[in-house]
Amino acid sequence: MIQAIVLTFLAGLMGTNGIPHFVQGISAREYPNLTGNSPTRNAVGGLGAFAIAGALTAWAHVGAHPWAALIAAAVGILAMTVFHAQRGAYRLSARFGKPLPSV
Repeated sequence: MIQAIVLTFLAGLMGTNGIPHFVQGISAREYPNLTGNSPTRNAVGGLGAFAIAGALTAWAHVGAHPWAALIAAAVGILAMTVFHAQRGAYRLSARFGKPLPSV
């Protein structure tokens, strides 16, 4: 059960983190990203986050503990939603000296 909880929590984080990167990337807009702020890097990074989230969900064996997995994923989704809503990607980039996207 611990495996299902941890992996689906991480899947919720990764999948939700992929959304703004993917959307900004396919909209041809820069967004803070560890690999660079370009739209292409963000689109590819978003797709990578979706793939990682899918793999984590598959490894979690959700069927054995569906309610625990659902709650853990929801908590991960909520945590990443709050992070991005509070402009966390911009704050982290500034904190670590990374260049901010040009507006």
